[in-house]
Amino acid sequence: MAKLWEKGYELDEEMEAFTVEEDYLLDRKLVEADVLGSIAHAKMLSEAGILTEGEFRRLKEGLVEVLELHRRGEFEVRREQEDVHTAVEEFLTERLGDVGKKLHTARSRNDQVLVDIRLYTRDRLLEVMDEVLNTSEVLLAFAKAHRDVPMPGRTHTQRAMPSSVALWAGAFAEALLDDLSLLWAAYRLNDQNPLGSAASYGVPLPIDRERTAELLGFRRVQHNVLYANNSRGKVEAVVVFALSQVGEDLAKLSNDLIWFSTPEFGYFTLPEEYCPGSSIMPQKRNPGPLELVRAKSARIAARAFQLLLILRNLPSGYNRDLQETKGPLMEAVDTAVGCLRAVRKIFANLEVDREALVASFSPELFAADEALHLAAEGVPFREAYRRVAARLGELEARDPVESIHRRTHTGAPGDPELLEVPRRWLERERRRLEGERNRMAEVKERLLGL
Repeated sequence: MAKLWEKGYELDEEMEAFTVEEDYLLDRKLVEADVLGSIAHAKMLSEAGILTEGEFRRLKEGLVEVLELHRRGEFEVRREQEDVHTAVEEFLTERLGDVGKKLHTARSRNDQVLVDIRLYTRDRLLEVMDEVLNTSEVLLAFAKAHRDVPMPGRTHTQRAMPSSVALWAGAFAEALLDDLSLLWAAYRLNDQNPLGSAASYGVPLPIDRERTAELLGFRRVQHNVLYANNSRGKVEAVVVFALSQVGEDLAKLSNDLIWFSTPEFGYFTLPEEYCPGSSIMPQKRNPGPLELVRAKSARIAARAFQLLLILRNLPSGYNRDLQETKGPLMEAVDTAVGCLRAVRKIFANLEVDREALVASFSPELFAADEALHLAAEGVPFREAYRRVAARLGELEARDPVESIHRRTHTGAPGDPELLEVPRRWLERERRRLEGERNRMAEVKERLLGL
């Protein structure tokens, strides 16, 4: 079959390879989205009288066949086809003849790829958010299991004040729950239907964009048809920025754990089965996965920056530059999911050395406690600070467990609700996520069963 833009001439072979590059490989991830979007579009066309009901049924049956072949690994998008849209239309035309050629009516590749990416992103964001919740849950379980294990709190990397394993692990659970808010914001921005914008300027046919939004489960139509196309890349950049915050939190957590599991610290022991060895040093057990999480977070941030640079100063309407926004999005999602799973598995099997942690509490860690104790007795704090600073060598160690138990205000190591508050947040978000996943499953089931 000819290309969708065929008009009687062929591209130079080298130029075609350059312009298509690996885009057709990325489009293999969009087959399900393209099928769903096409079923909704065809249904709307039939309801608008542009297709007959019989034509819709035949197109829908052909599209379902494409999806079944794809799920068996038997549907291919080839380079000469350029994209998934051509591959699907070619399949339908071979099966259905002229009926297959009618599917593209009132649609451009521009709004077709837009809706494909929106549907793909919606599914992947739900997956990422599930992994965020799973990782937060493991961190909270880890914190709860070591609720009363003291751990030096640090500022400027130096030991500073009494803290706990629970405060440390719980801090990252809460960080990920904050990141979830960013992911939901990106999800809402993505959750709008661009179909019907065509090549940025609509079509002179009585299409019903609200109907395709309803069929595809979008909560609203992306109203202005030019902005629908102008938003391509912008939505992806917002999504990847949200993912980059997940990556940054995982990188900080990984960096902490790399240091705290060294023999010099000895606070934690990493699971042996997750620690590759050295090719020359027989004794080595390396924190390779954590180091890669630390590095891969930079990859996600770089993809966000890449998207912003692609979009800078583009004129309104579709530009081929936007083809380059697909890969960074897909790579960032895959990377974030991989990092979350790696961290979750490590913390599910991480060992804590309570003795090493308690032994690390030298007397100066209690200096601030001593100054605050004097202040509570009426000594002005600045004077109390100077008194303690003048006799640091005379300070005696205190019971670190007792010290963290005395910190009972909101969010402190001894707060009885330290882990219960984020646990309630997590459960609320789990219900929200499950509700949305169920809604999306119903949308797909309804579309495929039309």
